[in-house]
Amino acid sequence: MAERGIRNGTVHNRRGCWRDENCVRFIRWRAKLGGSKKVPSDPELEAGPFFDALAKDIWALIQEHNLKAEQMRGIGIGMPSYILFEEGKIIKTTNLTKIHDFPAREYLMKQLNGMRVILDNDTHVAALAEHKKGAGRGFQHMVYCAVSTGIASGIIINNQLFRGRYGWAGETGHMLITPGKGIECGCRNKGCFMSYCSGSMIVKHIRNRIAAGEQTLMTELAGSPEQITAVHIQQAFDRGDSMAKWAVEQMAQYLAVWLYNLYQVLNINCFVFGGGLVHFGDRLFPRIRELFDQYNGNDLPVYFKFAELGDNFGIIGAAELLFS
Repeated sequence: MAERGIRNGTVHNRRGCWRDENCVRFIRWRAKLGGSKKVPSDPELEAGPFFDALAKDIWALIQEHNLKAEQMRGIGIGMPSYILFEEGKIIKTTNLTKIHDFPAREYLMKQLNGMRVILDNDTHVAALAEHKKGAGRGFQHMVYCAVSTGIASGIIINNQLFRGRYGWAGETGHMLITPGKGIECGCRNKGCFMSYCSGSMIVKHIRNRIAAGEQTLMTELAGSPEQITAVHIQQAFDRGDSMAKWAVEQMAQYLAVWLYNLYQVLNINCFVFGGGLVHFGDRLFPRIRELFDQYNGNDLPVYFKFAELGDNFGIIGAAELLFS
């Protein structure tokens, strides 16, 4: 079986394993990262100015490394968006709400003098990277689980990325669990998984409880309820704060149900976790594993792994778009 021969740095339990989070290596990746530039996204920008700025940054990198357009295989891009893949059109972006109904690929190709552009969802890009170069190597089927500001999945079936008919297969964080109840998400629904357990949404639940009069160390740690982030949840959790413990338990409960539902639908037994919530570590993930195993109720192996490629997964995955 392709799934045997798990490498060193893996801790097994009765139904699977966690990979050592510190094993970050670029094994078998022959490409070389020539340079990078990190620029924060401005949520106030409309689509046109946003992609104007992106094109400007791309040209700057090309010129910095003395490259010519004819030397380029193309530009691979991952966006946190619903994307009509074949057209390269962004339908909506839940965390950058002003970028929607926009022909991004066509627009960028004009800005880049006709260079090839492939645009895909950022979780799809991460799934490609981790399956080919990271924690999912050797698995014929894999689900990459983005657990960060948002919640999403990238699905690999028979060693191929599954995009679905229109291109956004894997937007499973927006599956509904309590329709019409709870906090409204950027998907414009109330009651999706993401609205309960993503990094951006759990702090909204915390602020609501503070507004209702509950006390928490997180207010002191952050300076004000509006400044609370996932980092403050971790810090308060370590100091025994009851609201932080409640928040982590809510995240674990909903993430475990989300994973169990994915397992039932797809019967894929390799889940690779990446994103900011991975930093919760033992505060969160053993509880997710415990709940998942309770729901699952059989001894067939299901592997839970941490992503291996660190902050470069987006770059690696975007490059893989040009070769897949």
